[in-house]
Amino acid sequence: MSGRADDGRRRVVVTGIGVVCALGVGREDVWRAAAAGTPGGAPITHFDASDLDVKIACQARGFDAGEFLDHRTSRRADPATRFAVAAARLAQDDGGLQVNGDGRRIGSVIGTGTGGSAVREENHRVMLERGPDRVSPFTIPHSMLNMPSAMVAMQLGLRGPVFSTVTACAAGTDAIGIGTSIIRRGDADVVFAGGADAMITPFWVAGFDAMRVLSHRNDDPGGAGRPFDAERDGFLIGEGAGVLLLEDAEHAAARGARVICEVAGYGASADAHHITDPDPTGASQARAMRMAILDAGIDPAEVDYINAHGGASRPGDPSEVRAIRAVLGDDVAARTPVSGTKSMHGHCMGATGAIEAALTAMALVEGVLPPTINLAEADPECAGVDLVAEPGRHAPLRVGLSTNNGLGGHNAAVVLRRGEDA
Repeated sequence: MSGRADDGRRRVVVTGIGVVCALGVGREDVWRAAAAGTPGGAPITHFDASDLDVKIACQARGFDAGEFLDHRTSRRADPATRFAVAAARLAQDDGGLQVNGDGRRIGSVIGTGTGGSAVREENHRVMLERGPDRVSPFTIPHSMLNMPSAMVAMQLGLRGPVFSTVTACAAGTDAIGIGTSIIRRGDADVVFAGGADAMITPFWVAGFDAMRVLSHRNDDPGGAGRPFDAERDGFLIGEGAGVLLLEDAEHAAARGARVICEVAGYGASADAHHITDPDPTGASQARAMRMAILDAGIDPAEVDYINAHGGASRPGDPSEVRAIRAVLGDDVAARTPVSGTKSMHGHCMGATGAIEAALTAMALVEGVLPPTINLAEADPECAGVDLVAEPGRHAPLRVGLSTNNGLGGHNAAVVLRRGEDA
């Protein structure tokens, strides 16, 4: 692979992947579960949910923070930060990267929706029940939204550009796009980019349920996530983190790194429409996808696979399908495979775009389309694309598109190209 694109820009490749979510811990564990169509929904055990109408979620499976952080740091940090550090370490190990020297050429961009939710909620409860003098002095730093990215830098010794993207459920995708931009313009050689969130807490479950966006299938948690299905009734809150090890192609080649795929394009837009509902026309979502495809220098017909946002909302899924059809054209859209993997790992908020980009990268490598589980009968309003139902399928893949949108009308998309085709 050439280190420069045809327009002279530095090429950015993915050399490592780290994921923690309801499907497991680590790239191989998560991919096996996703390819097999494993449901991540289960009864909530993080706290007593008996007083809530929604008692199910997609909690991270098999995660032990002690494998990634010392006991003192882990005890003080919010779960979102623990997930971020774990995913970053997993990505580093997967990519075989050593942080040499002072780390000035390595950055961290970790998106999040809420940062330290659990720390914030717990200390607010302590203040109300026991008084303000009992609030932990670590409350503020460990509840701030920049802490997942900052802690990744502190734990790994990174002194390049380090900050957070906060664009709701598009934050993880935006982090990958912005991390790519940082490398392209020469401000870093390597960036740990992704997202982390831990919103399975009483406050967030109650708050989302008040919006009427959560599934109430308490008796069938594994079957509750149903993107694009005619009987969908909302999403399951997920938690975790996804981090891609982004690297300048020449830097990766110099150290003999394996190239998983290339981040070929990125696009972002805003609906300017509503605080929760997407623009029903899908026009702005389509614009973000077009920008990513244009940035990648490809024709829309070259997109072999789409990992959709697929939030399982009544207004959201049809608007996304309209956007895809507008970008690809009806003929191409009808034969382009589309997965909604939130059916398995849940809606991981600021982490979801990074987790889904990671799954897209793995799909390119393996030539396997992960399924949209629980898709019994597609909503007629979601017709016009090739929805991948269970059990998934094998397909030769060169180019994948991962797209997300978030509350407030944020839209983001990234185009990934298979390593040997980059």
